Order: sequence, then structure tokens, then C-alpha cells
Amino acid sequence: MQIREANKSDYAAIWSIFEPIARAGETYAYSQNITYKEAIYAWVEAPRKTFVVEDNTKILGTYYLKTNQAGPGGHVCNCGYIVSAEARGKGLATSMCKHSQQIALNLTYKAMQFNYVASSNVGAVRLWQKLGFDIVGQLPKAFNHPLHGFVDALVMYKWLGH
Repeated sequence: MQIREANKSDYAAIWSIFEPIARAGETYAYSQNITYKEAIYAWVEAPRKTFVVEDNTKILGTYYLKTNQAGPGGHVCNCGYIVSAEARGKGLATSMCKHSQQIALNLTYKAMQFNYVASSNVGAVRLWQKLGFDIVGQLPKAFNHPLHGFVDALVMYKWLGH
């Protein structure tokens, strides 16, 4: 298994992982009706870098890394991670998060922030905390979950710099 930077030939595979997550509407604040073109722009073209996890030429996960805010906030990056349904529970999110932190440092970022983690995504919240992220903000009822209704969105942060 390897993590490598995504390229145009990966777009269809990224979409095949992204689409069911967006359609479900349970973890990311993307429109459930997002188009292929909009998704590729948001996940691959707009971010500074996008990576894929590949096993024997099959893409099992992906993450993006982008600057969270411009100017005085430019030392903080933001990332998003998605794992295919077939590869969940195998440590891919952990591997991608650790990889992204190293890439962030290589790109001279000093911190990483997750802006909008649905509190109902308990597995992700637990994993990010295990990897050193603190909950630094809680937005009451900010995420409209299709099954649970309005749940809190969390802001999670980790200082990476020295």
C-alpha cells in the first residue's frame, strides 16, 4: 500500500469514493446533489495537494490538504479524508492523517485544523483525538444530519510546528 499524489487519471476513482459519502450526507458538508465536476474541483483542483492511498493499483482512500486561511492564518492547513467502504477499519484514515501532517510540515505549515467535524461522526472524532487533535470549538446544531437531525459541528486543531 502506498500514498501518492493524485493525478488526473485518478479522478474517476476519487469520485467513486467521494460520491457515496456526499450522497449519504452524514459526514461532510457537501451538497448531496454535488456533481462530478463540482466534486473534483472541491476535492482535487482547489486544494493545494490531493493524495490517494493505492493498493495494487486500486485506490482505497484519498485526502486533500489546503491552506485554511490566507494572510496571518496561512500557517494553518486544513485536510479532509475519505476511505472507500471496502477499506474502512483497516487503518487508512490513520495512515493518511499521519502522512498529511508530514506533508504539512514539509510545506511549512505550523498547524492543522479541521473546521467542521460532525459530532455524530464519533469514529472520526475519536481517531483525530487519538492523533493529537483537540476540540477547540463546538458549533451547536450546525450540521444537519439526515438521520439524527441537527448535531454539533466540531472545530479540531493540532499544533505541528516547533
